[in-house]
Amino acid sequence: MKAEPEISTDRIFQQSYFDPALALEVFRYQYAHCCVYRQWCDIIGTGVQAVQDITQIPFLPISFFKSRAVKTGEFDPELTFESSGTTQMISSRHLIRDASVYHTSFVKTFELFYGNPKDYCIIGLLPNYLEKGHSSLVKMVHGLIELSKHPESGFYLYDFDRLGKLILNLEKQGQKVLLLGVTFALMDFADRFLLLKQSQNCSYSLTHTVIMDTGGMKGRKKEMTREEVHEYLKSRLGVEAIHSEYGMTELLSQAYSKGNGQYHCPPWMQLLIRDENDPFELKNTGKGLINVIDLANIHSCSFIATDDVGWIYPDHFEIWGRLDHSDLRGCSLLVAG
Repeated sequence: MKAEPEISTDRIFQQSYFDPALALEVFRYQYAHCCVYRQWCDIIGTGVQAVQDITQIPFLPISFFKSRAVKTGEFDPELTFESSGTTQMISSRHLIRDASVYHTSFVKTFELFYGNPKDYCIIGLLPNYLEKGHSSLVKMVHGLIELSKHPESGFYLYDFDRLGKLILNLEKQGQKVLLLGVTFALMDFADRFLLLKQSQNCSYSLTHTVIMDTGGMKGRKKEMTREEVHEYLKSRLGVEAIHSEYGMTELLSQAYSKGNGQYHCPPWMQLLIRDENDPFELKNTGKGLINVIDLANIHSCSFIATDDVGWIYPDHFEIWGRLDHSDLRGCSLLVAG
């Protein structure tokens, strides 16, 4: 097969809608230049020239990021993202050729769903990620904090009383706040915040604050469904909805939910459903295992078969949990029921 020319990232991020033709072009390019992906396609007997639709594209099992260097082309990585997990787990490693690609992806996606970061005081409540390092989530939140330029934007660890007082003060000022946190830290903070409001006789709801759950219980709390967690947070924090981010180490793009666990993708990201019993049967809608096309992964692999179980609808998708045999992952969401 002839070597395919490199694809400009400008083409990827200038899309206003998902372009299947560009996805097919990326597939051919990565088959030619990503040896791990090409080997996988050849092993499963894919006739590359016969692939004419995105449902015919082979998807690389996400576990390959634990054992192989998934790279399109030859390069020394500028960054390496590693998945969180217990010390007994083998971490996934995503080799990043150009950090600016990730920056462009998360900034453009944020602007698409939430507007200009400068409008917000952005707070990260990500204690375990900060302690371990090499986290794509920390990199994203740090970038948004810098772009917000608000003097109170930053990372907070375990000083929940200080954080609660800050949020109440910013609410009085009418300042928009975005608090992104791992699930267990948000729940701990919500308990303290409720006590703080009671001590100050504050009964009002948070109308200028967005609470975003990035997932990650890791056995720190009793097992709860996503709906139970979000109801818990809403009742204590006084917000109408809990927003969520769907992302992972192996992806350079994120999907966002503004409530009820209904996620939407940026234009360069698309999800497909695969049958649990037949991984090569792909559909645009329905229930099953999630396959992700992330064209921002132009320098690794854009076609990832995850271990997430969900349901894709015509205008959004939902994540219900993970296969029982898959590792517990830091950015995972809890089983919905």
